[in-house]
Amino acid sequence: MRLTTKGRFAVTAMIDLALREAHGPVTLAGISQRQKISLSYLEQLFGKLRRFNIVESTRGPGGGYTLAVKADQISVADIIVAVDEPLDATQCGGKGNCHNEDDQFGRCMTHDLWTNLNAKMVEYLNSVSLLDLVQQQEGRGVVLHDLRDKKTKLGVAKPTKPVAVDVLKPATAPKRRLVNSVFNLAQQN
Repeated sequence: MRLTTKGRFAVTAMIDLALREAHGPVTLAGISQRQKISLSYLEQLFGKLRRFNIVESTRGPGGGYTLAVKADQISVADIIVAVDEPLDATQCGGKGNCHNEDDQFGRCMTHDLWTNLNAKMVEYLNSVSLLDLVQQQEGRGVVLHDLRDKKTKLGVAKPTKPVAVDVLKPATAPKRRLVNSVFNLAQQN
């Protein structure tokens, strides 16, 4: 089995989605930003995942992706197969170049070894669910960095007291430091 970038990114994106979907549809732009995966690449992967009925999409404002089935019913193998990753560790990869001209049996000497390895990998990846991976991340203390999550965890912020500023006498007005502002950048130069 060759786990290429496509398979790894698909599994990573699905973990991100499963961690956040309780708060509503998850955008690919959000996954792209958090996981540092190209948005166009994610669009391709999620198109394939949608065709395999692993995810569902919601259009419009507040739209995004959610799981089409429960996380415990999606295996890592399902995700990898959906994005067309070959589950093949043989040297030939099923391309017919496994044997040489002198080989009377039609297979290389290690073909059975790699075929059995493929079977074990597929068996293992079928045994690991998306829910298992989500729980593993939660066990590691992964914190969700999403504005909606901050509101639910921190509650509603108390309003701050307004500061009285005399607009007629700007010299007496308290000086405020502008943070992250274009004006602040101009003042520093």
